[in-house]
This record gives sequence, structure tokens and C-alpha cells, in this order.
Amino acid sequence: MVTSNLTVFIVDDDPAVRDALGLLLGIRGYRTALFSCGEDFLHSWRPEWAGCLLIDIRMSGMDGLSLQRRLLELKCMLPIIIITGHGDVALARQAFKAQASDFLEKPFDHDKLLTAIDEAFSREAHARGQLQRQVEGLALLRALTPREREVMQLVVTGQHNRDIAPALGISVRTVEVHKARLMDKLGVDNVADLVRISMLGTG
Repeated sequence: MVTSNLTVFIVDDDPAVRDALGLLLGIRGYRTALFSCGEDFLHSWRPEWAGCLLIDIRMSGMDGLSLQRRLLELKCMLPIIIITGHGDVALARQAFKAQASDFLEKPFDHDKLLTAIDEAFSREAHARGQLQRQVEGLALLRALTPREREVMQLVVTGQHNRDIAPALGISVRTVEVHKARLMDKLGVDNVADLVRISMLGTG
């Protein structure tokens, strides 16, 4: 089942390939957007776009690997599937080094192409989910009081309440209260999850 808000962005300077891919994917229910060169895609790209990219590795002007590297610099979250009619090991290594999701040779095996696209969609959804959790976690951390942050930092280093109390000049009972409140604000119920969310504020 193709998710409606996901798009396959096709960047290829061969109009016959663009049209064939657009037709194939459209028939299968995928939404597509076609670009004749890397420069056009970069000019149009928006960070909120979701889906994946099919990029031809050999194009006039900006080639596929150059576009891939530029998108990496821009922190584009769209997974990239590199396509080529003249694949070789060296090109594949360069593509994967620049975090390509897959590397496919023309003529395409349609099933492999669709599988690669679906895997790219899943990869992007996972990355966006992680980013959303990070944003939400940072917002929760900002809601802590200065004292709660002090208690949290000592808890995540492995110190017990009886050690934290004299370090902060407060009673053990007060430490327990602050600890309970901060864990409630962060929505965690164990120290392992507290450590995980506390690390978001150290990036």
C-alpha cells in the first residue's frame, strides 16, 4: 500500500527513462515528480518533502554522485537510489559511501525497483520518526527546572539518592521528590530511559 504523502522524485536527463519510470510507478500507485537535471531538483527541493529519490548517476551538468553529495551537505532526509546504465564497483562504492539507499542498473528488474523504493520509504519514515522523537525529547528537557536538571545529571552518572543529597546540599527526601517529578515530566519510569533522553541535550 503506497502512502499518499510520499513521492518518488526521479532525476534523469533521458526523457524516455523519466517517462517510462513515471508511467510504471504511476500505474503501481506511486506519486512521482520528474526532473531533467540535478540543478533543477536542487532549485525546487524543500526540506519537508517526503519519499525517496531515483537519481541517474551519469547526467550532463551535475552528475548523480555530485547531486547526492550536495543533498547530503544540505541534510536532505530523502533516501537516494542511484540508477545507472553503466554500473561498476567503484561507482557503487562511491554511492554507498555517500549513504545511498540502493544502487540499481538499467534495464530495471521492476520487482527489485519497487522493493528498493518501498525499503527507501521505510528508511525515511524511520529517520523522520527518530528526528521527531529527538525534537520532542529536547522540548521535555527544556521543561525541567534547574534543580531537576542537576538531579538528573547526577542520576544518569550512576549516583544514588544518598550520594546526590549531600552533593546538592538537600535532603534525600527532596532528591526523591525532584527525581520523581523529572521522570514524570520526561515520561520515563526507569534510569535507562532517563539516560537515553538526557543524552539528547548533549548533542
